[in-house]
Amino acid sequence: MMSNSISVSNPATAHESRQRQRKKPMYSYDPNSDLSESEGSSDPKCQSGNTCDDNERTDVDHDIYIQRSLRQERPLPPITWRNFYREINVVSTLALTIIPLITIYGAFTTPLCRLTLAWSIIYYYFTGLSITAGYHRLWSHRSYNASLPLQYFFALGGSGAVQGSIQCHMGWMIVKPRRKPGAADVSDLACNQVVRWQHRWYLPLIDLMGFIFATLVTGLGWGDWRGGFFYAGAAPLLFIHHITFCVNSLAHWLGEASFDDKHTPRDHIITAFLTIGEGYYNFHHEFPQDFRNGIRWYQFDPTKWFIILTAFLGFASELKTFPDNEVRKGQYNMKLKELKRDFKDVKWPKDSNDLPILSWDKYVEEANREGGRKLIVVGGFIHDVTKFINEHPGGQAIIGMQLGKDATTAFHGGVYDHSNAAHNLLAMYRVGAIEGGYEVEHLEKKIGIFQKEHEIPICGPNSLGMPNTDIPDVGVKSI
Repeated sequence: MMSNSISVSNPATAHESRQRQRKKPMYSYDPNSDLSESEGSSDPKCQSGNTCDDNERTDVDHDIYIQRSLRQERPLPPITWRNFYREINVVSTLALTIIPLITIYGAFTTPLCRLTLAWSIIYYYFTGLSITAGYHRLWSHRSYNASLPLQYFFALGGSGAVQGSIQCHMGWMIVKPRRKPGAADVSDLACNQVVRWQHRWYLPLIDLMGFIFATLVTGLGWGDWRGGFFYAGAAPLLFIHHITFCVNSLAHWLGEASFDDKHTPRDHIITAFLTIGEGYYNFHHEFPQDFRNGIRWYQFDPTKWFIILTAFLGFASELKTFPDNEVRKGQYNMKLKELKRDFKDVKWPKDSNDLPILSWDKYVEEANREGGRKLIVVGGFIHDVTKFINEHPGGQAIIGMQLGKDATTAFHGGVYDHSNAAHNLLAMYRVGAIEGGYEVEHLEKKIGIFQKEHEIPICGPNSLGMPNTDIPDVGVKSI
């Protein structure tokens, strides 16, 4: 899961832990602080670039911890018009308002040249991919391993995005949280040398990568100092903020739940376009350690393609994917849920447990009753076709010839091989079932011919090899 705290004081550690809900945010920046002190245990299994003992790990019963924390914690009072001004997160609010104002001012006062536009797009993807591929998929979910150069690349780009932290989209950062965010085990980050380096130098890195570097390239390159500041510095920063916030809003509203509907994440290509590939969010919530968001080759996921490229170049390894069998299970479960929902709205025919059972003779008697219902047997079920006989596409005469009889053979191809829709419609006219199954017309005729030809009862004693003095032995021919 990717969520975002905005505070210019928040380094990658704060951003990443909140994304995976493994860490409480640092509301004040202290470059000399020990990350492990505020993040829980400091003895996890660490990734490349970490300095901890790989053989140590701390197990936490999260359910018990959460229940105990909720009992002990006293939430802040609800936000009202009277206390609203006291609940404002000043730093976050300034960051979310000043940057848009700077960008708008620059757009109206500074011409945009092609080289600056090209550099702005490049820098936008540099900082954006540092968030999606670095902060999110690498450090939050450990979906692959990255070399130290690639980790520093993400640390610098993430600083340029100034990611730290309207509710859901960004308003949840404007006011103070009603409850203290829960602690989580992020000690793998606490002992990562790249994360610690970025944490120590985060404030200088914000200035350097957020505005200075982007402006130096355009200023020294082609003399566009103002354009570099506004279009390559402020504008990408503004867009990165809000496309990231879209994961907290749009990704929970637009699209479909392709793998699970227990929570609100959705999959949609529009969100994927806006968030550099983070739009297949339902998949991501189900399979968080998969380095992909878009699992199909045609799904828009530049972050996935970038990770594959870095792996090809040797900067990334051990790209994690969930087994395709488990992914397909999730898809099929959702399809079954949808079918079950549709099933409730469809009227289905009664089965034999809900129908009266009639003997064959009783059925014939009912069918031949003068002024009675028009009954016909197909497949062992008695059907009342009184309302349908005049609407039969083949004419009522064809049905009329089968009234009071077994029309199974005729219905299944003897006269016409009916469609699936015809079978479904006929089933809705069920009013009873034949005791012991049903009398099949063509078998009845064959039995009659056999009896006449051999002059013996088909179920007589002789046919069972039993002597009977009442019936003479006529010498049955072999067939």
